[in-house]
Amino acid sequence: MQVIYVVEDDANIREIEMFALKNSGYETEGFVCAADFWQAVRTQKPALILLDIMLPDENGIVLLERLRSDPVTKALPVILVTAKTTEIDKVRGLDLGADDYITKPFGVMELISRVKALLRRTEMSRGMDTFVLDEIVLSMVNRSCMVSGVPVELTYKEFELLALLVRNTGNVLTRDCLMEKIWGFDFKGESRTLDVHIKTLRKKLGEAGRHIKTKRNVGYLAE
Repeated sequence: MQVIYVVEDDANIREIEMFALKNSGYETEGFVCAADFWQAVRTQKPALILLDIMLPDENGIVLLERLRSDPVTKALPVILVTAKTTEIDKVRGLDLGADDYITKPFGVMELISRVKALLRRTEMSRGMDTFVLDEIVLSMVNRSCMVSGVPVELTYKEFELLALLVRNTGNVLTRDCLMEKIWGFDFKGESRTLDVHIKTLRKKLGEAGRHIKTKRNVGYLAE
């Protein structure tokens, strides 16, 4: 049975989340603070983490950043659960590597739907370990990118975006599709976010950046 960690200092919300998850067939562990979470994650890695931003001892964004910088935990699926509604908080969390977000107050059915969808995507991404496009080699196991044998440092979202394009080599992916897959299915942020990430990716890939093509007024593709 898959284990989900719920990091939430509000006892009522934590209990609701854990009760809903247990009723859907998941094991759960709840944590009031980041310190307890870090102690547990060193012993057992969960299938997914529900992470509140406002914690008493460590901001959830900082915790997320630590997760993504550690090779042992960088690939763990994370859904941010936050009362904050400003776009900048969502964008920052997603750019730092959150896979999805849900804003309080939320419905139990929506929560479970997002959890199941993210776990499905995670299992699908593990179906293949390595993707290659000419001189670009992506390892899904350690989330690394090599270009002509040289490591290229990518942020979490940059890697996700490149991996999605390479996995669909030759197929045009619309802007809406890319925004949904990488930033969340109801992300309402300025789509300029996508353009900025594409521009940065091309720059980091150097000559290999030529493989990322723009389909005017439609989206992007790798070829």
